[in-house]
Amino acid sequence: MRREYPASPIPGVAAIVLFNEDVLLVRRGNEPSKGKWGLPGGVVEIGEKVEDAVVREVEEETGISIQPVKLLDIFDSILWDDAGRVQFHYVLCDYLCEVLAGEIHASSDVSDAKWVPLKDLESLEMNSGTRRFIKKIVEQESITE
Repeated sequence: MRREYPASPIPGVAAIVLFNEDVLLVRRGNEPSKGKWGLPGGVVEIGEKVEDAVVREVEEETGISIQPVKLLDIFDSILWDDAGRVQFHYVLCDYLCEVLAGEIHASSDVSDAKWVPLKDLESLEMNSGTRRFIKKIVEQESITE
């Protein structure tokens, strides 16, 4: 499946994993958003349910075992190139998840993974939409920041 200049949208997942007043974030190792901090997640594999994909992706990228608790949102992530062509198009299912076990370590297609205090989100290089989404969920779910 071609991820860059795809023939059709690609289904993906992302996880908001909160522990105390921290959120689990990864530094992307590949485009789009290479080098930026974001939510762990990735592409749904053929024959895989989206909830199974979010569990697999979080464990692959961070070493943390999680349980999806709630589907938060489904949205399009579309990036165009300078010529106006769709370079990337993902349809993402974002889940609120709880930690089950594991020690955090970066692996798979990320260059770093860590727990970030919610109060420190502004200091990280990340997409503004991701930052806004995390803050919205923290507020919506009445999680202390």
